[in-house]
Amino acid sequence: MARPARKMRREPDERLTLPSTISTDRPRREGETGGPDFTIITGLSGAGRSEAARCLGDLGYFVIDNLPPALIEKMAELASGTGGPSRVAIVVDVRGGVFFSELAGGLEHLHDRGIPYRILYLDASDGDLVNRFEATRRRHPLAAADRVVEGIRKERLMMESVRGEADLIIDTSGLLPQELRDRVREAFAKAPPEAGLQVSIMSFGYKYGVPRDADLVLDVRFLPNPYWVPKLRHLEGSDPRIRQYVTEQEAYGEFMHRLLALLEFVVPGYVAEGKSYLTIGVGCTGGRHRSVVVAEAVAAFFRTRGLPISVEHRDVERD
Repeated sequence: MARPARKMRREPDERLTLPSTISTDRPRREGETGGPDFTIITGLSGAGRSEAARCLGDLGYFVIDNLPPALIEKMAELASGTGGPSRVAIVVDVRGGVFFSELAGGLEHLHDRGIPYRILYLDASDGDLVNRFEATRRRHPLAAADRVVEGIRKERLMMESVRGEADLIIDTSGLLPQELRDRVREAFAKAPPEAGLQVSIMSFGYKYGVPRDADLVLDVRFLPNPYWVPKLRHLEGSDPRIRQYVTEQEAYGEFMHRLLALLEFVVPGYVAEGKSYLTIGVGCTGGRHRSVVVAEAVAAFFRTRGLPISVEHRDVERD
């Protein structure tokens, strides 16, 4: 699904530099006005769309569930009128049938009217989705002869292009409803769309799987592992002794120098393109030592740039 341009691209030879502080009062994207903003909630059935919608409702959004994409234009007209809602969240999914051409048209209309929008995509592993459908005894909307797995497969294929256009992807695998609500509040309650790029950093262990919602994944398993030092094995990455061990390795300094130079280069591009959220995964073997140290260092880099930042150490308490 082709997405309408949100901001005029810079010329390829124009170098972007990251200022010491990125303003939280950035100008609106090209053509945007002071009217409402829209959030499109979509994703896989059973991945938590309804929970995310309820959370946004609690945050003051005007929420519409299962709105046919063809009616987005009408909703935009109503919201732009006097007394209309300033923030609208629309749940769009496969229950609406074949809708991708209509969705593209609806988003293009928002762009033409200068209305900012974001796409929130909810995802989950096949195993988690199957378990949720079995627990609720509900039928998957695309399941043939009640075969949930087949319905999930079809839906993934249908939603692939939408997932690729998402501003924020939340993988709800293993998340409790309260944890999903926390993620949504963290992403949407901090600042309005004008606040610029919001960065989430997650350390993780490869032995427990790569986070599905990461935009960038950093593999730091090349660094010497404190696990093999008996006196350090049972400490967590937040312990000063672990941090000292990792940061004193010869490869660490050069790696961080190159990594921060990369971020200096790419982050302004994300901001210029109107990207609202950036999720960075930092992984080591178990997610307890090296990834925690590097994740905190990356977080410190973004904090000095004045960007909203959140840090999660997903596997630090696992054995």
